[in-house]
Amino acid sequence: MTSGEAEMATRTRLTSGPGMLLVWLYGVMVVGAVSRSAYQIATEFDRAPLAYSLSAAAGLVYGFITYTLVRGGETARKAALVCCVAELAGVLTVGTWTLVEPSAFPDATVWSDYGMGYVFIPVVLPLSAIFWLRKSRRGEAA
Repeated sequence: MTSGEAEMATRTRLTSGPGMLLVWLYGVMVVGAVSRSAYQIATEFDRAPLAYSLSAAAGLVYGFITYTLVRGGETARKAALVCCVAELAGVLTVGTWTLVEPSAFPDATVWSDYGMGYVFIPVVLPLSAIFWLRKSRRGEAA
């Protein structure tokens, strides 16, 4: 196997099996978070600027993770892993913040109440992705 073939096998590995489901789910979250926040920022930003800005940031993170999963390769896998950990930290921070101090968020974000408005996908998705990205690395080493 040439080095080009090995790199291609590594790249395809992130989108095989559960990786393809992660790409699809992250893609759906990109559309949901970006379209919702773009509308809210354009029409009612002064109502809840922090909430809408956080939703836009979440959409950008989802977009980058989707890109890295599709791109594949070891560098992309590491970048996706870092972003998924950051995403999980954001979900847990904002989720806890919305429960402790609900008045800080006059309107919900993607990550409010740990993603309850999105059927808790925002908290389950990074956990699943972290598991998959770590497993795909172990599979490579074997």
